[in-house]
Amino acid sequence: MHRRSVLVATRQPELAHKLNAIFAGMDAEARFVNATALDALKEVAPEDLDLVIIEAGQANGEDVEKIEELLSAEGSVSLLLVVAPESLAATRLPRRLSYDFVMRQALDIEFQVRIHQLLWPGEEAGSADFIRVGNLTLNLATYQIKVDGQTLDLTYLEYALLAFLITHPGRTYSRDALLRRVWGFDYYGGSRTVDVHVRRVRSKLGPELAQRLETVRGVGYLWNS
Repeated sequence: MHRRSVLVATRQPELAHKLNAIFAGMDAEARFVNATALDALKEVAPEDLDLVIIEAGQANGEDVEKIEELLSAEGSVSLLLVVAPESLAATRLPRRLSYDFVMRQALDIEFQVRIHQLLWPGEEAGSADFIRVGNLTLNLATYQIKVDGQTLDLTYLEYALLAFLITHPGRTYSRDALLRRVWGFDYYGGSRTVDVHVRRVRSKLGPELAQRLETVRGVGYLWNS
Protein backbone atom coordinates (compact mmCIF):
# COMPACT_ATOMS: atom_id res chain seq x y z
CA MET A 1 0.00 0.00 0.00
CA HIS A 2 1.37 3.44 -0.83
CA ARG A 3 0.22 7.00 -0.23
CA ARG A 4 -2.48 8.29 -2.56
CA SER A 5 -3.77 11.73 -3.56
CA VAL A 6 -7.49 12.52 -3.42
CA LEU A 7 -9.63 15.48 -4.47
CA VAL A 8 -12.99 15.95 -2.73
CA ALA A 9 -15.40 18.43 -4.32
CA THR A 10 -18.34 19.12 -2.02
CA ARG A 11 -20.42 21.98 -0.73
CA GLN A 12 -21.90 19.89 2.09
CA PRO A 13 -20.19 20.47 5.48
CA GLU A 14 -21.52 17.16 6.86
CA LEU A 15 -19.99 15.19 3.99
CA ALA A 16 -16.68 17.05 4.21
CA HIS A 17 -16.49 16.36 7.94
CA LYS A 18 -17.27 12.67 7.45
CA LEU A 19 -14.66 12.22 4.72
CA ASN A 20 -12.03 14.22 6.58
CA ALA A 21 -12.36 11.83 9.54
CA ILE A 22 -12.17 8.80 7.23
CA PHE A 23 -9.03 9.98 5.42
CA ALA A 24 -7.37 10.75 8.76
CA GLY A 25 -7.01 7.00 9.19
CA MET A 26 -5.77 6.28 5.65
CA ASP A 27 -2.43 6.60 3.93
CA ALA A 28 -3.86 9.24 1.61
CA GLU A 29 -3.71 13.01 1.27
CA ALA A 30 -7.15 14.50 0.67
CA ARG A 31 -7.72 18.02 -0.62
CA PHE A 32 -11.18 19.48 -0.03
CA VAL A 33 -12.58 22.10 -2.40
CA ASN A 34 -15.89 23.88 -1.78
CA ALA A 35 -16.85 23.94 -5.44
CA THR A 36 -18.31 21.86 -8.25
CA ALA A 37 -16.07 19.08 -9.50
CA LEU A 38 -15.43 20.85 -12.81
CA ASP A 39 -14.31 24.01 -11.01
CA ALA A 40 -12.24 22.00 -8.54
CA LEU A 41 -10.40 20.22 -11.35
CA LYS A 42 -9.28 23.62 -12.66
CA GLU A 43 -7.32 24.04 -9.42
CA VAL A 44 -5.72 20.58 -9.33
CA ALA A 45 -3.95 18.79 -12.16
CA PRO A 46 -5.75 15.47 -12.77
CA GLU A 47 -2.44 13.72 -13.40
CA ASP A 48 -1.54 14.34 -9.75
CA LEU A 49 -4.65 12.55 -8.48
CA ASP A 50 -5.58 8.95 -7.76
CA LEU A 51 -9.22 9.52 -6.80
CA VAL A 52 -11.85 12.24 -7.25
CA ILE A 53 -14.94 12.28 -5.03
CA ILE A 54 -17.96 14.29 -6.15
CA GLU A 55 -21.61 14.70 -5.23
CA ALA A 56 -23.67 13.22 -8.03
CA GLY A 57 -26.65 15.43 -7.14
CA GLN A 58 -24.65 18.57 -7.94
CA ALA A 59 -23.34 17.23 -11.24
CA ASN A 60 -25.80 16.63 -14.08
CA GLY A 61 -25.22 14.00 -16.74
CA GLU A 62 -23.38 16.42 -19.01
CA ASP A 63 -21.03 17.44 -16.15
CA VAL A 64 -20.28 13.82 -15.29
CA GLU A 65 -19.42 13.19 -18.94
CA LYS A 66 -17.00 16.16 -18.95
CA ILE A 67 -15.43 14.99 -15.69
CA GLU A 68 -15.08 11.49 -17.12
CA GLU A 69 -13.39 12.89 -20.22
CA LEU A 70 -10.90 14.87 -18.13
CA LEU A 71 -10.04 11.98 -15.85
CA SER A 72 -9.98 9.20 -18.45
CA ALA A 73 -7.28 11.07 -20.35
CA GLU A 74 -4.97 10.42 -17.40
CA GLY A 75 -5.75 6.72 -17.37
CA SER A 76 -5.34 5.96 -13.65
CA VAL A 77 -7.73 8.34 -11.86
CA SER A 78 -10.77 6.76 -10.21
CA LEU A 79 -14.11 8.40 -9.42
CA LEU A 80 -16.42 7.99 -6.43
CA LEU A 81 -19.94 9.40 -6.77
CA VAL A 82 -21.77 10.29 -3.56
CA VAL A 83 -25.45 9.91 -4.36
CA ALA A 84 -28.49 11.26 -2.51
CA PRO A 85 -31.48 8.86 -2.53
CA GLU A 86 -33.62 11.30 -4.51
CA SER A 87 -30.90 11.58 -7.19
CA LEU A 88 -30.24 7.86 -7.62
CA ALA A 89 -32.58 7.30 -10.58
CA ALA A 90 -31.10 10.21 -12.54
CA THR A 91 -27.45 9.50 -11.76
CA ARG A 92 -25.30 8.86 -14.83
CA LEU A 93 -22.52 6.35 -14.24
CA PRO A 94 -19.16 6.64 -16.06
CA ARG A 95 -18.20 4.18 -18.80
CA ARG A 96 -14.47 4.81 -19.18
CA LEU A 97 -13.29 5.09 -15.59
CA SER A 98 -12.72 2.91 -12.59
CA TYR A 99 -15.57 4.11 -10.42
CA ASP A 100 -17.96 3.30 -7.61
CA PHE A 101 -20.85 5.06 -5.92
CA VAL A 102 -22.04 5.28 -2.35
CA MET A 103 -25.27 6.61 -0.90
CA ARG A 104 -24.80 9.89 0.97
CA GLN A 105 -26.21 8.52 4.25
CA ALA A 106 -24.14 5.32 4.15
CA LEU A 107 -22.18 4.21 7.19
CA ASP A 108 -18.62 5.45 7.59
CA ILE A 109 -17.31 1.92 7.19
CA GLU A 110 -19.01 1.62 3.78
CA PHE A 111 -17.29 4.82 2.64
CA GLN A 112 -14.00 3.37 3.91
CA VAL A 113 -14.42 0.09 2.04
CA ARG A 114 -15.33 1.71 -1.28
CA ILE A 115 -12.60 4.35 -1.07
CA HIS A 116 -10.05 1.69 -0.16
CA GLN A 117 -11.05 -0.49 -3.11
CA LEU A 118 -10.63 2.41 -5.54
CA LEU A 119 -7.32 3.61 -4.12
CA TRP A 120 -5.67 0.22 -3.57
CA PRO A 121 -7.35 -2.28 -5.91
CA GLY A 122 -6.29 -5.82 -5.16
CA GLU A 123 -4.92 -4.83 -1.77
CA GLU A 124 -8.22 -4.85 0.13
CA ALA A 125 -8.39 -6.54 3.48
CA GLY A 126 -11.31 -8.71 2.48
CA SER A 127 -12.28 -9.69 6.02
CA ALA A 128 -13.04 -6.02 6.78
CA ASP A 129 -15.89 -6.14 4.28
CA PHE A 130 -17.82 -8.75 6.26
CA ILE A 131 -19.63 -8.81 9.58
CA ARG A 132 -21.03 -12.16 10.74
CA VAL A 133 -23.70 -12.71 13.36
CA GLY A 134 -24.62 -16.37 13.68
CA ASN A 135 -25.91 -17.50 10.30
CA LEU A 136 -26.16 -13.89 9.03
CA THR A 137 -23.41 -12.29 6.92
CA LEU A 138 -23.33 -8.55 6.18
CA ASN A 139 -21.23 -7.65 3.12
CA LEU A 140 -20.40 -3.96 3.31
CA ALA A 141 -18.76 -3.94 -0.12
CA THR A 142 -21.78 -5.24 -2.05
CA TYR A 143 -24.70 -3.96 0.04
CA GLN A 144 -25.86 -7.53 0.61
CA ILE A 145 -27.03 -9.45 3.65
CA LYS A 146 -27.18 -13.22 3.53
CA VAL A 147 -28.81 -15.70 5.88
CA ASP A 148 -27.65 -19.30 5.57
CA GLY A 149 -25.96 -18.29 2.31
CA GLN A 150 -29.15 -16.91 0.76
CA THR A 151 -29.25 -13.21 -0.11
CA LEU A 152 -32.12 -11.34 1.50
CA ASP A 153 -34.34 -9.35 -0.85
CA LEU A 154 -33.94 -5.95 0.81
CA THR A 155 -34.57 -2.45 -0.45
CA TYR A 156 -31.68 -0.03 -0.01
CA LEU A 157 -33.27 1.61 3.05
CA GLU A 158 -34.06 -1.77 4.61
CA TYR A 159 -30.43 -2.75 4.10
CA ALA A 160 -29.16 0.59 5.44
CA LEU A 161 -31.33 0.38 8.55
CA LEU A 162 -30.31 -3.19 9.35
CA ALA A 163 -26.63 -2.57 8.54
CA PHE A 164 -26.58 0.50 10.79
CA LEU A 165 -28.03 -1.38 13.74
CA ILE A 166 -25.78 -4.43 13.20
CA THR A 167 -22.68 -2.23 13.13
CA HIS A 168 -23.81 -0.46 16.34
CA PRO A 169 -24.86 -3.46 18.47
CA GLY A 170 -26.22 -3.16 21.97
CA ARG A 171 -27.10 0.52 21.62
CA THR A 172 -30.65 1.81 21.51
CA TYR A 173 -31.53 4.42 18.87
CA SER A 174 -34.69 6.48 18.89
CA ARG A 175 -36.81 6.70 15.76
CA ASP A 176 -35.68 10.29 15.22
CA ALA A 177 -32.03 9.27 15.57
CA LEU A 178 -32.50 6.51 13.00
CA LEU A 179 -34.16 8.96 10.62
CA ARG A 180 -31.12 11.22 10.88
CA ARG A 181 -28.50 8.48 10.69
CA VAL A 182 -30.11 6.21 8.06
CA TRP A 183 -32.54 8.34 6.05
CA GLY A 184 -30.27 11.38 6.14
CA PHE A 185 -30.39 15.08 7.01
CA ASP A 186 -32.89 15.92 4.27
CA TYR A 187 -35.61 13.48 5.34
CA TYR A 188 -38.71 15.23 6.65
CA GLY A 189 -41.15 12.31 6.85
CA GLY A 190 -42.71 11.00 10.05
CA SER A 191 -41.04 8.54 12.39
CA ARG A 192 -43.69 5.93 11.61
CA THR A 193 -41.69 5.00 8.51
CA VAL A 194 -39.03 3.55 10.84
CA ASP A 195 -41.59 1.18 12.37
CA VAL A 196 -42.75 0.12 8.90
CA HIS A 197 -39.19 -0.66 7.78
CA VAL A 198 -38.41 -2.53 11.00
CA ARG A 199 -41.46 -4.77 10.47
CA ARG A 200 -40.39 -5.49 6.90
CA VAL A 201 -36.82 -6.26 7.94
CA ARG A 202 -37.98 -8.61 10.70
CA SER A 203 -40.24 -10.49 8.30
CA LYS A 204 -37.31 -11.05 5.95
CA LEU A 205 -34.83 -12.06 8.65
CA GLY A 206 -36.92 -14.96 9.90
CA PRO A 207 -38.06 -15.69 13.48
CA GLU A 208 -34.67 -16.42 15.08
CA LEU A 209 -32.75 -13.41 13.77
CA ALA A 210 -35.78 -11.12 14.04
CA GLN A 211 -35.58 -11.50 17.82
CA ARG A 212 -32.21 -9.71 17.76
CA LEU A 213 -33.84 -6.56 16.38
CA GLU A 214 -35.42 -5.54 19.67
CA THR A 215 -37.99 -2.87 20.42
CA VAL A 216 -37.16 -0.77 23.47
CA ARG A 217 -40.55 0.47 24.56
CA GLY A 218 -40.87 4.23 24.62
CA VAL A 219 -37.36 4.69 23.15
CA GLY A 220 -36.64 2.95 19.84
CA TYR A 221 -34.71 -0.04 18.54
CA LEU A 222 -31.49 -1.92 19.11
CA TRP A 223 -29.62 -4.86 17.62
CA ASN A 224 -28.71 -7.49 20.19
CA SER A 225 -25.65 -9.31 18.89
